[in-house]
Amino acid sequence: MKTSLIRTLALSALTSSLAYAEVPKLNLDIQQITLSGLSSGGYMASQFHLAHSNWVSGVGVIAAGPYYCARNSILTALNQCVNKQEGAIPLEDIQATLDGWRSEALVDPAEGLKGDKVWLLRGTLDEKIIQPVADALAEQYQGWVGEAQVRYLSDKPFAHLFPTKEQGSECGTSKSPFIGNCGFDAASDMLSFISPDASEHSVDKPGDLISIDQQKLGGEHASGMADQAFLYIPANCAAGQSCQVHVSFHGCNQNIEAVGNDYARLTGINQWADKHNTVVLYPQTKQSTLMPLNPQACWDWWGYTNDKYATKQGPQIQAVEHMINALAGVN
Repeated sequence: MKTSLIRTLALSALTSSLAYAEVPKLNLDIQQITLSGLSSGGYMASQFHLAHSNWVSGVGVIAAGPYYCARNSILTALNQCVNKQEGAIPLEDIQATLDGWRSEALVDPAEGLKGDKVWLLRGTLDEKIIQPVADALAEQYQGWVGEAQVRYLSDKPFAHLFPTKEQGSECGTSKSPFIGNCGFDAASDMLSFISPDASEHSVDKPGDLISIDQQKLGGEHASGMADQAFLYIPANCAAGQSCQVHVSFHGCNQNIEAVGNDYARLTGINQWADKHNTVVLYPQTKQSTLMPLNPQACWDWWGYTNDKYATKQGPQIQAVEHMINALAGVN
């Protein structure tokens, strides 16, 4: 009880703080970026990838289903895209919708996916995302980028969580903060695959994880998101070296209100980023018990922001795009 109270107070202090760190001037190369995400964050990573395939060169998705699976319906999301599947997911219909959006320039052309690397994982103990749902995402990506460009891990005994080498709770149980001590460095395996050209650099000291003003950096489209986001800046990047950008989307009930900075701190992504001169952005959602209804602070993968949520017109996609550009001094 005492530990729980201390953690609650610590989270309250973290989420209520309005003193954001000043982001140093960074030398960011954002010609190509990479993405990752867990659960709803995995859905979000795929949505951002498809919307901006000319911009994204690699994506890692843990425990999520196919792009546009929910098709703008929370009922469809619950009945076909998580832990049950009432009828086969209509991938051909989804592809037709995607093709139509491409003709309207709502998402980038299919050619933008060529050469992209895709890393997918679904643990055998995952009770939130069943195997056929995860398989459907693998089928989509294999068709879009080619089988040789996709690494799909589906035989490891992991629950619904982000697997790490030694951080988090027991690997076979899905519980907050949804980081698993699995003896497997998913972050390194993922990032090494989707960023094959990232050269390794010497590291004298670890970087800094800072809290940033998401509303300021994200602009008007961030109004439905949290006030704060997290940014990990390797020491080499803070010193002015040219650095890449990786964006990682947390899962439901894994936002700052629920777990503080655990997702931004414990996955192992930052340790890989230190060695590969990569700044990591951790955007944050927020809970809502009113309209739009989002009590678990999930990313929008079923349409609670608007009906173009999976395209360049999705508010969350626009906000994150704006944040990346702002960090690079483009806005």
